[in-house]
Amino acid sequence: MASGSHGTKAIIAAFLANLGIAIAKFIGFLFTRASSMLAESIHSVADTGNQALLLLGGRRARRLPDEEFQFGYARERYFWSFVVALVLFSLGSLFAIFEGVEKLRHPHPIESPIWAFGILGLGIVLESWSFRTAVHESQPLREGRSWWEFIRTARIPELPVVLLEDLGALTGLVLAMTAIAISVITDAPVWDGVGTLSIGALLGVIAAILAIEMKGMLIGEAARPDVQAAIRGAMESSPAVESVIHMRTQYLGPDNLLVGAKVEFRGTLTADAVADAINDVEARVREVVPYARPMYIEPDFVRGSIVAERTAHEPGDGEGVEAPR
Repeated sequence: MASGSHGTKAIIAAFLANLGIAIAKFIGFLFTRASSMLAESIHSVADTGNQALLLLGGRRARRLPDEEFQFGYARERYFWSFVVALVLFSLGSLFAIFEGVEKLRHPHPIESPIWAFGILGLGIVLESWSFRTAVHESQPLREGRSWWEFIRTARIPELPVVLLEDLGALTGLVLAMTAIAISVITDAPVWDGVGTLSIGALLGVIAAILAIEMKGMLIGEAARPDVQAAIRGAMESSPAVESVIHMRTQYLGPDNLLVGAKVEFRGTLTADAVADAINDVEARVREVVPYARPMYIEPDFVRGSIVAERTAHEPGDGEGVEAPR
């Protein structure tokens, strides 16, 4: 599991790239008056602001727990990533769609297209650098998953956000360059409007994907099945454990996995031995999943199939001594 440092380099690279691209695109728009250039300019401004929001979220998430938020503030990283999706949709997608419709209704020739091609080419170079940095930062965390699986299952929010933003930016630059080229070649500025609409639709899709993924983390997603299996295996590897009756997990933040479990210990253990066994179980779990914090182990025993089924659906039910660590 990555700590917050894994995403920081990618965020800074994206921030610097988008800031430079936004300035260049605005200059290009002033010379060309192309709506696709304006849409791309606003897109880069939104992306630059988004990187600042991600950095803000990372900073605020490092605050220590207090009486009001006893599990800490780590979920702020998910909240600000969700805000990024909203900004990308409202400021990026909707503006591009509005500009595209206006260009289709009132087309006008593109002026000085050479400026557009030069600036879009520079944008592709800078975005490629940013995208490469995000890929490099994400590679150690993929763990054999496909890129789509990584985006869907990653619990560190910044890297999927930057990856999708950079991919969308690169695709948008290609769309803008293609639209302007077709407009110039055919002397039909309506294609500039088509390109702008395409950029708006692309940003809308990316924003929707990000919003859906971040919503799940804000609500509180469980660990991946392979991580849950590793935790259960570590618990059952303890000589004092008969079985894990049921277990629940939830991410409090990218580096904090809440683990709660009802565990059946050997019936011959004394109270002191049970306490030692709980400590041993926790140590074994953290050997395989170091970020499993906090952890709550409740000693219990199987009372029959009906009770076992009930406890599997009602985490708070059942008797036993709870030992938070």
